[in-house]
Amino acid sequence: MSTEHLPTKEANVLKGHEGAVLTARFNRDGNYCLSGGKDRTIRLWNPHRGIHIKTYKSHGREVRDVHVTPDNSKICSCGGDRQVFYWDVSTGRVIRKFRGHDSEVNAVKFNEYASVVVSAGYDRSLRAWDCRSHSTEPIQIIDTFLDSVMSVCLTKTEIIAGSVDGTVRTFDIRMGRELSDDLGQPVNCISLSNDGNCVLASCLDSTLRLLDRTTGELLQEYKGHTCKSFKMDCCLTNSDAHVIGGSEDGQLFFWDLVDASVVSSFRAHSSVARFS
Repeated sequence: MSTEHLPTKEANVLKGHEGAVLTARFNRDGNYCLSGGKDRTIRLWNPHRGIHIKTYKSHGREVRDVHVTPDNSKICSCGGDRQVFYWDVSTGRVIRKFRGHDSEVNAVKFNEYASVVVSAGYDRSLRAWDCRSHSTEPIQIIDTFLDSVMSVCLTKTEIIAGSVDGTVRTFDIRMGRELSDDLGQPVNCISLSNDGNCVLASCLDSTLRLLDRTTGELLQEYKGHTCKSFKMDCCLTNSDAHVIGGSEDGQLFFWDLVDASVVSSFRAHSSVARFS
């Protein structure tokens, strides 16, 4: 994606939630998106046509994160009610509720095969749940964090998580090994580069940090936005040429991956732009 193809304004506005929207996620091919928020609902949209397709209701508290399987048939979600919900997309029915976290759940992700959901919680733990089993108990608990776990990413063999304790931790499931990179600042979001070689971490000192996944080396830092109090998403563009992040003043920022210069920014919201 060259600089001239970066967005400079909104393409559509999706209206329907009552209250703050806390998460928005595209499906794999980008044709649909899901949103969740303070109104305790998940909403399915065709964002390109601005059409609301379906509303999913069962959460008892705010919805903080949502993820959809590669085949678009199932959804997982989490939030303030301490549970992980596993949904059927077409019927809107909750297939299972996974219970075990002792506090709010911040993030959820399916594995590549949509057979396992991994959740990250305020209770300083990661928990893995088997979607194929009728059991509601976790199949694995990782509780080596010293503070709230805010974000999680998965590869075929690893779980990577960012925590308020200032670390990005990688757990090799096959080898049973943990690697920890200490960034010295609370981490509230992580994202993998599309080539899988780097991890991008959003920290509460208004800095995005790019790490080499193999060595843990700090490759670059991206600044200019404000991120001190809220969870702000971050990611790389499809070509890995640019870094994207939200700001507490409502702006979206685009940085050049290599030299970390701000190549574009625009006001997307009147207040906090959590971005997704």
